[in-house]
Amino acid sequence: MELQERTGIVTIQGNPLTLLGPDVGVGDDAPAFTVVDSAFEPVSLADFAGKTVLVSAVPSLDTPVCSIQTTRFNREAESLPESVGVLTISLDLPFAQARFCEAEGVSRVTVLSDHVSRDFGTKYGVLIKENALLARSLFVIATNGKIVYRQIVSELTDEPDYDAALAAVREAAG
Repeated sequence: MELQERTGIVTIQGNPLTLLGPDVGVGDDAPAFTVVDSAFEPVSLADFAGKTVLVSAVPSLDTPVCSIQTTRFNREAESLPESVGVLTISLDLPFAQARFCEAEGVSRVTVLSDHVSRDFGTKYGVLIKENALLARSLFVIATNGKIVYRQIVSELTDEPDYDAALAAVREAAG
């Protein structure tokens, strides 16, 4: 299957990158996806049915900005309602993710890997063609399965807009 290629959306240190997959946005049905947990067991979006879901996609947990992003959402998750699921998805191997979570004390965010199938990256249009990593992005999915917030960070080395995403989560969670 040929994936749609999209340019002019993301750069790394000013150099343009190509995103693979569709342009999924606010108002769209959230595409179903399957990723794996630390034991390589499949986890799907359907596992969070009935919850508002914040998906934080990062290129690699072993980089400074991705670490900041993940630990920030881990802290913020404490003040979110129980009806909210907070996920971090990267293409890191589950072993590396588990090591990161232990070292950084990440316990409130569900950290998942798209390494096996790249299902999330290709369905949400955030897989980077040039380096096979995920573009830094945020998606908030309401309980009705609709995307109510999306940010694809234009410069890969920049942090996302935490406040806007958290406001969208709180609004969607009621």
